Amino acid sequence: METLIPTINRLQEVFLTVGAEIIQLPQIVVVGSQSSGKSSVLESLVGRDFLPRGSGIVTRRPLVLQLINIAPLQERVKTENGVTAEEWGTFLHCKNQIFTDFQQIRREIETETERSSGENKGISPEPIYLKIFSPKVLNLTLVDLPGITKVPVGDQPEDIEAQVQEMILSFISNPNSLILAVSPANSDLATSDALKLAREVDPDGRRTLLVVSKLDLMDAGTDALEVLLGRVIPVRLGIIGVVNRSQHDINTQKSLEDCTRDEHAFLQRHYPSLASRAGSRYLAKTLSRLLMHHIRDCLPELKTRVTVLSSQYQARLNSYGQPVEDHSATLLQIVTKFASDYCNTIEGTARYIQTSELCGGARICYIFHETFGRTLQSIDPLGGLTELDILTAIRNATGPRPALFVPEVSFELLAKRQIKRLEEPSLRCVELVHEELQRIIQHCSSFSTQELLRFPKLHDSIVEVVTGLLRKRLPITNEMVHNLVAIELAYINTKHPDFADAAQVSASVNSQQAEALDGGKRWKNDKVAEEKAPPAGFGSPSKGQAINLLDTAVPVSRKLSSREQRDCEVIQRLINCYFLIVRKSIQDSVPKTVMHFLVNFVKEHLQSELVGQLYKQTLLQDLLIESQDTAQQRTEVAQMLEALKKANNIISEIRETHLW
Repeated sequence: METLIPTINRLQEVFLTVGAEIIQLPQIVVVGSQSSGKSSVLESLVGRDFLPRGSGIVTRRPLVLQLINIAPLQERVKTENGVTAEEWGTFLHCKNQIFTDFQQIRREIETETERSSGENKGISPEPIYLKIFSPKVLNLTLVDLPGITKVPVGDQPEDIEAQVQEMILSFISNPNSLILAVSPANSDLATSDALKLAREVDPDGRRTLLVVSKLDLMDAGTDALEVLLGRVIPVRLGIIGVVNRSQHDINTQKSLEDCTRDEHAFLQRHYPSLASRAGSRYLAKTLSRLLMHHIRDCLPELKTRVTVLSSQYQARLNSYGQPVEDHSATLLQIVTKFASDYCNTIEGTARYIQTSELCGGARICYIFHETFGRTLQSIDPLGGLTELDILTAIRNATGPRPALFVPEVSFELLAKRQIKRLEEPSLRCVELVHEELQRIIQHCSSFSTQELLRFPKLHDSIVEVVTGLLRKRLPITNEMVHNLVAIELAYINTKHPDFADAAQVSASVNSQQAEALDGGKRWKNDKVAEEKAPPAGFGSPSKGQAINLLDTAVPVSRKLSSREQRDCEVIQRLINCYFLIVRKSIQDSVPKTVMHFLVNFVKEHLQSELVGQLYKQTLLQDLLIESQDTAQQRTEVAQMLEALKKANNIISEIRETHLW
């Protein structure tokens, strides 16, 4: 049990070397209002004057105080760290410097405080670490914090109260800390700021010990017996009363040994029933016992925490990789890995598969069969084509002579017009696939090739090469898709096996019209476009309009004759049939074209393109320069991992049989 507190002190030193507090170590945090007697309580535990004194806020930085018990000078077999003094102190910021004069320790605390906090009364959260070696102390680890203040003094900021409380809460919120709340006996305990803050983070009082200071300054005829017995405010770990040195004792440099004797005499006179459970000596023994038991309870969790963090930091260190030795091999390895991950993402065999959205080959498949396919299916074969458009095309195809039959030229003209509408969604399909291939670059950079993130220039160069390859293939693919539509426009194959015979369509329309006439039904035109007649001149007539040669009103719309209705319906049926044939062909051939000229080409030529562009002796050194952040983080993680290994070894030295 006696080795537990030194073990925690060693752990604290280990983690201080890396400048991080990732492990919440057990310690005692001293909390109290300004001038509540905190400094006097700490000095009574040490048995020496070493803390700064003065009016107002004196403690302006956290002081982490490690008390280490050593053998008396005459009983030592060998000197402690080469020091022949009875007792001494050392600071973390003053390495290899021994302070045997405790007045010099006080001046060093004041100097270090002013260095960080300034000469005004401002505070700083940066701790000062002090070790005191003495045969008169018990092994303890304490943290002295600035006293709780209410009103700014001097150059202190207006929010000094909030700053102090925030600092105190940051220490006592540690669930592995014990709270030593100091409250003077001559003030109402119900208004104690120290107890109030302790209750915020420790409502059950399992970590709080109350010290009632200045018992000798209570009004005549009153005492603190009810408070010390816990009848006013109960505290789980106990309430201990102490007598502080007065200002007169400090001014006359009364020794702490004499003050301890006077304290014991005072307690015997005024609190005889509690004299054995009060005073500075009893407080030191109680704190040491509580801290040892608290460390014993926290140690299993600390060991688990150190083990878990070691695994995490080892994984982080592995992710940063080793410093580059063979530049050629490293570059080839990264390029090959990137090309492989890029192709695997397209094929759906990548190691890191997203679950939140479609990516890579799955996205391309969705573009082909959902986005592009549904877009084509939504195109109306006769969209934008009115009966008057058809009638006008028929008339234009017959010239000055009325036609006896529906001219084939009008069908081809209108069919090409509708087929042309398939080109825009086809080119848009190419664009969407190109965008997805661009997205795969970032996907591979972020998830698949962690090694690549170490080298920003290489990463940017790879992105540039792949983007350039895609950029070169895009116009070629667009041209091929454009040619697919142009091929369909070049020859209207009316002998296609799936295309309906024109004579059969005409006969079918005639038969339907005959049946409609026999039943007394008339063909009705749903809509005829109305347009104003053009001004007089040599312009050609618009659709659905006639030139008024007699300057008399001529109706711009009329009902279609039976023959016109028949001709229009024949053309409509033929266009619809042929458009569906072409749409089916385009829907099948565009994805094949995109895969061949864009996706598969990039997959096959990606690695050779990367090697050809980047594997050059003149570029190797420049491309494989690590970012400063990566190098710095690797160093920090390596140091932290080393500290965790040391901490694990220190904890492992404690046998479980020694804890009970």
